[in-house]
Formats: sequence, structure tokens, C-alpha cells
Amino acid sequence: MTFYARVMGSSGGAWAAVRGRPWRFLFSRWPWLSLVYLASSVPVGLGCLVVLALVVGLGVLTAVVVVGLLLLAGVPLFTAVIAAMERARLRLVLPREAAGPRATTRAATRATTWERLRAGRRVPASWSEIGYSVLLASVLWLVDATVLLFAVAVPVVLLLAPVLVRDDRVEVSGWSIDSPGEAWFAAAGPGLVSLVVAAYVVTALACGQAALTRLLLDPPEARLTAAVAELRRSRAGLVGAFEAERRRIERDLHDGVQQRLVGLTMTLGQAELEAPDGPALDLVRAAHAQAEGALDDLRAAIRGIHPRVLSDHGLVAAIHEIADRSPVPVDADLLLPSRLPAPVEAAAYFVVSEALTNIARHAHARSARIHAWTFGDRLVLTVVDDGAGGADPAAGSGLAGLALRVEALDGTLSVASPAGGPTEVRMECPIGTDP
Repeated sequence: MTFYARVMGSSGGAWAAVRGRPWRFLFSRWPWLSLVYLASSVPVGLGCLVVLALVVGLGVLTAVVVVGLLLLAGVPLFTAVIAAMERARLRLVLPREAAGPRATTRAATRATTWERLRAGRRVPASWSEIGYSVLLASVLWLVDATVLLFAVAVPVVLLLAPVLVRDDRVEVSGWSIDSPGEAWFAAAGPGLVSLVVAAYVVTALACGQAALTRLLLDPPEARLTAAVAELRRSRAGLVGAFEAERRRIERDLHDGVQQRLVGLTMTLGQAELEAPDGPALDLVRAAHAQAEGALDDLRAAIRGIHPRVLSDHGLVAAIHEIADRSPVPVDADLLLPSRLPAPVEAAAYFVVSEALTNIARHAHARSARIHAWTFGDRLVLTVVDDGAGGADPAAGSGLAGLALRVEALDGTLSVASPAGGPTEVRMECPIGTDP
């Protein structure tokens, strides 16, 4: 049970049905699916034996010529086809989510059968698939055939004994049945018992073989790799959803609240022109100044949520805009393509924004430099200043939160700030579409 539970997982299909409610299991579909699984193993294993024997035999005999080498080189392709069939047959006794061959093989960066057939000898051989094919051709189908012979023949003969005894004596495992009364006893007693035992034996063997198949063809390491790949995709999806929500908030503030504040300032400006001198005019002027201040704060907040220039013109234009607003002179050297993936652009923009804000507030720097370039499929961005140094990202800096954001994109954010300077903030992030 431990082996089944470890290999098959919590949703073990037929074996979970056996362990859960044994008597209800007898009236479920699992005994019949297990029987089909074992019965289909016999022709598959026998065909695999014939093909492997012919291919390997002819390949060895003709190894001195090119034909033999080509035949031997085709063995991994044949075993890949067998492995694909076996993964599909696993669904008979394992639920789809437990077997999961398609997602596992794709996410674990293992070539599919069609890809192997197209790539030919360029795809490395899978020794686990070759070993399983040899095991299926030499042992598994023989075991399945033997068990099926006894597990099916004995209950069937005993249950049909009242009919068969009319024509001749019935022999079952050394037991001779030659009278109708003995035949009815055999059908009602040992016949039903052997049928129940056969259901459990067939299911246990099918589950054991399925567990062995899954262990060899979809090992735990591959499933772990698939889980990690799926986690990366889901994490990138969360980042994308977060960016979409930021844009929605920015759009609502820009098109809604900001426009209302603009209308309010215009109305107060008109009231200021028409109001007579006195305390009321002073209040209108104060309200007008407060509305303009709130509008400026709102515009700054909108830029902090998601700057419009980043969406419209890309990372290069957005960084130049930040550099122009910085009170510290900034030299920007940006060797970037026109556009990068939106989550990467947003992360890089806020890293630069936070770094320049820290330089202006704490670094006492005279100048700063921004360098950005692509190296292979990665973006590399650095922000360097000639300030006093000694910056600690863990001491409440906004860069600590940005580091988590960059890590969500499979990137890294590091800060090198020795005492006396200079301070360098370095971001590296993949720019592929599927992180």
C-alpha cells in the first residue's frame, strides 16, 4: 500500500477504490477496467517482443552495413511509441489527474513522441523507456497472461458448471464435478468466492503494474520538474494579473477622478474671477489652491501606479522621463529593443524609480548613471551613483519589495553599496514570453 500511495499519489484510481470501500468496489467499474488493462498488455507486450526481436536481430546481423545501424538507431523511436501507448493505458486504472502524462512530459522538457519521430537521431534515447519496453516484452505480458488465464477461467468454469456438467464432467484445478448438485454447489460457493478473489487479484496486479509503469516512464523527478514549471507559469500569470489591475486603477483615476478634479479647479477659477473682494474670495482662492494641490498629488500617484509613458512608448522613454525629473543629474545609456514584455518593463521601471528616489533622498550623490542592455534572453539593468554608500535594502527600503517582484519573474535584484560608495543596484530578468 505504501508503494502504491507513494507512486500513484493521493488519487490512486482503482487502488483508492479498493482501499476505500472494498465491497462497493466489486460493483464499480474498476475491476472491469483493470481486466481490460491486463488483457491489453498481452497483445502490446507480444507485439513489442516480436518487433524488438526482429529489429535487434536484423540490426545485429546486418551491423556491418549501414542498414543494420539504421535499424538499431530506430529502437529508441519504437520504444518512445510504446511508452506513449503505455502512458495512455495508465488512464484505465489511474485517473487523468493522477497519470497526467501529457502535462508531465511537456513541462518536464521531455520530447513528445511526434517530436522524436520528427527529430530522429538528434533526440537522445530515453533509457527508462527502452528498459520498460524490454520488461514489457519479456516479463509483464507473460505474467498478465498467466494471471488472466487462472483469474478468468476458474470463476467462469465454476459459475457455468451447472450448464457444462450436462455434456461432460467438469475438471477445475483437480476438482472433478460430475453431478448437477455438485455443479450448483460449485457455482454458488467456490464460484462466487473465486470471482470476488479474481476481482481483487486482477485489480491489485493492474495497479502494481501501473505503478511500476508510472515510476519508470514518469519518474518523481520529472513530475517535480513539471510542478516547478507549472508554478513558474502560474507565478508569471499572477504578475500579469497584478499589472493588469494596476493599469485598470490608473485608467480609472486618470479618466475619472482626475477629470473631476480638473473640472473642480476650473469651476473654482471661474468663481475666483467672479467673486467680489472679501472673505468669500479668500476662501475660494484657498479652495482653488487646495484643489490644484490635490490634482498634482493625484497625477504623481497615477505616475507611481503605472506611468502612461511606459504603456505608450516603452521602457526607454519612461526611464528618460524619470531621469529628467530627478534632482540629481542622471546619464542614461540604454541599449534596448523597442519593447519588452509588459511585466518586465514595469518591474524595471519601478526599480529605476525607487533607486533614483533613494539617491535623491539619502545618497548625497552628485551624479547617477543608468545602464540597460539585453544579454541573450535576459535584461540587465544597473543604476550606479557616486554617493556615500552604505545602503541596506533590508532596512525598510522599497527595493526589498521590488526584489520580490523581480523574483516573481525569475529574475534577481542585488544592491552593492560599500561604505564610501559607489552604490550599484543591479537587476537581471529573463525577457522570454514563457518564464
